Amino acid sequence: MKLPLSLTNPNMASGSGSLMWFRKGLRIHDNPALEYASRGSTCVYPLFVIDPHYMEPDPNAFSPGSTRAGINRIRFLLESLADLDSSLKKLGSRLLVLKGEPGEVLIRCLNEWDVKKLCFEYDTDPYYQALDKKVKNYASAAGIEVFSPVSHTLFNPADIIEKLAGEPLWASSPLSVELSSIPPVGDVGSCEILQVPTLKELGYVEEYQDEFTPFRGGESEGLRRLRETLCDKEWVANFEKPKGDPSAYIKPATTVLSPYLKFGCLSSRYFYQCLQDVYKNAKRHSSPPVSLVGQLLWRDFFYTVAFGTPNFDKMKGNKICKQIPWNDDDKLLAAWREARTGFPWIDAIMVQLRKWGWMHHLARHSVACFLTRGDLFVHWEKGRDVFERLLIDSDWAINNGNWLWLSCSSFFYQYNRIYSPISFGRKYDPNGNYIRHFLPILKDIPKEYIYEPWTAPLSVQTKAKCIIGRDYPKPVVSHETASKECKKKMGEAYAVNQRLNGAVSEEDLRNLRRKFAEGDEEQQPKPRRLRQKLIN
Repeated sequence: MKLPLSLTNPNMASGSGSLMWFRKGLRIHDNPALEYASRGSTCVYPLFVIDPHYMEPDPNAFSPGSTRAGINRIRFLLESLADLDSSLKKLGSRLLVLKGEPGEVLIRCLNEWDVKKLCFEYDTDPYYQALDKKVKNYASAAGIEVFSPVSHTLFNPADIIEKLAGEPLWASSPLSVELSSIPPVGDVGSCEILQVPTLKELGYVEEYQDEFTPFRGGESEGLRRLRETLCDKEWVANFEKPKGDPSAYIKPATTVLSPYLKFGCLSSRYFYQCLQDVYKNAKRHSSPPVSLVGQLLWRDFFYTVAFGTPNFDKMKGNKICKQIPWNDDDKLLAAWREARTGFPWIDAIMVQLRKWGWMHHLARHSVACFLTRGDLFVHWEKGRDVFERLLIDSDWAINNGNWLWLSCSSFFYQYNRIYSPISFGRKYDPNGNYIRHFLPILKDIPKEYIYEPWTAPLSVQTKAKCIIGRDYPKPVVSHETASKECKKKMGEAYAVNQRLNGAVSEEDLRNLRRKFAEGDEEQQPKPRRLRQKLIN
């Protein structure tokens, strides 16, 4: 891809070195930062920094992994780095891996290496915004040119917010999808360069698990999956979200390209151009917002709103978020997180999340609705944290945006429309094959009871070797009662938000919470003796 002339620096010494800092954008194809780093340079330092707070094991976390990420996502990242290293070696280079706080490591490298250009992909996440400001300030003061292009999204979120976004320049011209070579790595001085580590080298003990995520990280695998998807041109042309079977696990009913887009193993811009090529030759095709191009536009939408909204990842201080007095019930949260709700559809999805780090978008909708406004009335931030840890495609903007949406805290406000934890899954998978796979304790429960095993006669449970309340939990709530209560609470919370024009105080939330608690007490069944006395 030809870069605008304004991005070049005519005063830059010819033949100087460049540092290419990889974070996301773990790919060779459509990587304008890497292209620019290579242009006119005698050497290029392709660098990835292992950030301890993201990668080091945390024994206190609720699942294997670091403080920030579950082991599936860490494994996916390591596979992506190994693939990137392999691709760089084919081009006469290699990936330089260092360990430490990224800002400090970068500044040290800029000090020690012969670098006149620092190149990295622009990132809108708050963590990288703060980090990049620190690194840019140092580089500028040291006279080092900084080139940080937008290539993780279709549009520049800042341009959309400033209403400057027309069709981006890349959309109408072919993208550069390969490099013939990269200048060699320069002298690394005293820096101790590492190979891409294994999980074991990072300190993880691989526990026995009967099933691991079937999705392997890396640009090579991302491009292979893309080619495989594009082979079925009719499916691509007619794709419509939210259609699709959330119970399909042998062959998922979607592209499963989200983790590759998340880590930048696959360029969203290249994906967009490939889709446009399919549409040009199709007799008819679906359109945004439901088409595959529509999904890329939704991705940009969440990136833009997240970038332009302070406290986007919180309820408090978030101007676009309804203020709702959610329950602070850690027992219900743990039952949901650990697949112990007693609702097989919900629990099977949560098992798939823990084992695979991925599930279909409608499955995500089901469990998010159940935790928040559908049944348990637990704060969406608590569910967001679980997804953020366990999903291999966890993306700060999209994950927060989806939880805001599915909890009816923002974007979507029809809180009376809920995903039933019983009938929704049955619609797609009446035999319960998905449940039987991820919850094998229920594999012999007859299909008429598979979504409501607590209704099965004891004789049926005994024959299936699954006694409800002993081998598999009883439901943590009555769905019929809980969903009615949730709708009532949402209605009252919405009314307060409307009356106060969103300026809901802590005192207002406490009053609502007190009112809800009193209502819950009234709903409690009276003791049997008292009921008998009243009857007499």
